[in-house]
Amino acid sequence: MKIVGVGCGPGMLTEAAIRAIQSAHLIAGSERALDLAWEFLPEHADIKVIDDFRELRTLPDNAVILSTGDPMISGLGYLGGEIIPGISSVQLGAAKTGITLTNLFIITAHGRDHDHAITDCCEMVMSKRKVCIIADPAFPISRLAQKLAIGNPEAQMIICENLGYQDEKISYGTAEVPPKADGDMFILFITEPE
Repeated sequence: MKIVGVGCGPGMLTEAAIRAIQSAHLIAGSERALDLAWEFLPEHADIKVIDDFRELRTLPDNAVILSTGDPMISGLGYLGGEIIPGISSVQLGAAKTGITLTNLFIITAHGRDHDHAITDCCEMVMSKRKVCIIADPAFPISRLAQKLAIGNPEAQMIICENLGYQDEKISYGTAEVPPKADGDMFILFITEPE
């Protein structure tokens, strides 16, 4: 089985990813992952849209599974097999905002316990670590900002939405005056004030 990162937006497939996709006979992925790779999907391949990710473990060993972003950053890398990395929203957001990935603590809050993510984030910021939260639409940015403001009101908060897409948006704020997310796809960087 190959797990192929297709990037976080259009036009972000690596050459290794394209080669793996074009030589595959069975390709599976979410609608979004398949859309990101559509121009490279071979006519000879059987294409399977995955709605229930538990189905992925039932696929044969020769399957190529498409993972949005990078499979090892909150992706499908846990399935094992050969991993072909992709460009993640964390990488792209860091590049667009100038935040280095050195000493960055990544928290996945997408579909997970938001309170736990907020606690982890506050602990890391108090330890002088930069944080990136991979959020879901319900993530309570204002609640995180309130908790951060207790010990670090000037902590910088940056929301990166729809990275790699035409409607990409980056918003800056602080724990005292936090930015707001308009869409469903976003990550959130928290750093010390400059």
